[in-house]
Amino acid sequence: MDFLSKKARGITPYTAGEQLRGKTYVKLNTNENPYPPSPRVMETLARMNPDDLRRYPRPDAGRLREALAAREGVSPENIFCGNGSDEVLALSFPAFFDGDGAGACFADITYSFYEVFAAFFGVPVKIVPLMPDFTLALDAMLAADCQGYYIANPNAPTGIGIARAEMERFVASVPDRIVIADEAYMDFFGESLAPLTKKYANLLVIKTFSKSYSLAGMRCGYAVGDSALIAGLMRMKDCFNSYPVDAVAEAACVAAVQDEDYHARTVKSIVSERSRVRAELLNMGFTVPESKANFLFAGRASRSGEEIYQRLKDAGVLVRFWDKPVLRDFVRITVGTPAENDALLAQLHQILS
Repeated sequence: MDFLSKKARGITPYTAGEQLRGKTYVKLNTNENPYPPSPRVMETLARMNPDDLRRYPRPDAGRLREALAAREGVSPENIFCGNGSDEVLALSFPAFFDGDGAGACFADITYSFYEVFAAFFGVPVKIVPLMPDFTLALDAMLAADCQGYYIANPNAPTGIGIARAEMERFVASVPDRIVIADEAYMDFFGESLAPLTKKYANLLVIKTFSKSYSLAGMRCGYAVGDSALIAGLMRMKDCFNSYPVDAVAEAACVAAVQDEDYHARTVKSIVSERSRVRAELLNMGFTVPESKANFLFAGRASRSGEEIYQRLKDAGVLVRFWDKPVLRDFVRITVGTPAENDALLAQLHQILS
């Protein structure tokens, strides 16, 4: 007998990038930071108090909210912390969208978890195609009948960013709709909308510690927004998991936020390598949109994305490939260390020759 619900039988889950074991790869497929976390993080973990593990953490992640409020220039009541930005995104669907409402609007080529979350929570969706150059069609999104928008900026998997001024015009033009800016990669761009959350009550900005802070294994993310929006997320959290951020993750993330010099140096190194690798890929004949993230979206007319992906994998280099329309012509390449990037480029030269 099948005990699964109709939803469990019918839903299509999100597919994460490969996390292979048993062989050493140059791993450039899941947009992890190639550099270690701040030394302050490791020092903090080594000094953890056993009582911090024996007892439940604060349900509101109060220490982390205070540290993030100081970084973002807002009050702690304007910060929500969750178990990875994916959890924050997930809670935003039931918090701000109705199953019988006009739905959520997002691009056809963007973070694929949006569509999964919408299906899971029964939220209707309005899909807007990207422009031929992979930029987001903001005017078309404005024309969509919806309760609000999800905009990944920079977008995934293209890496294309939208300037703060352009995003502000969009937010200001829809005061009766919520705009959720997914800024997982924003530290590599520097055009965050977080300061504008004090001006626009309909704006929610979601960020993560997984990318620029080198803490993907900690699973911690947060949102910045008007206190009413944060209260809505808190209500959803307390209906699902009252203690989303554990004591270890909170301590590590506070330490990471407080070491801004290390964070800035890491980001600068990745941005520099991003420019170098993109220039090399362009010289090889790849089409590579200008990225504002920590990855590059690269395709070459004479080779399919699947062939590039498979031959790199056979050679010990992992990149990301999707067997879907448009995407199957490209691979997504995480920017690694100079040595990792050199290994990638060497293998690509061999494949193309």
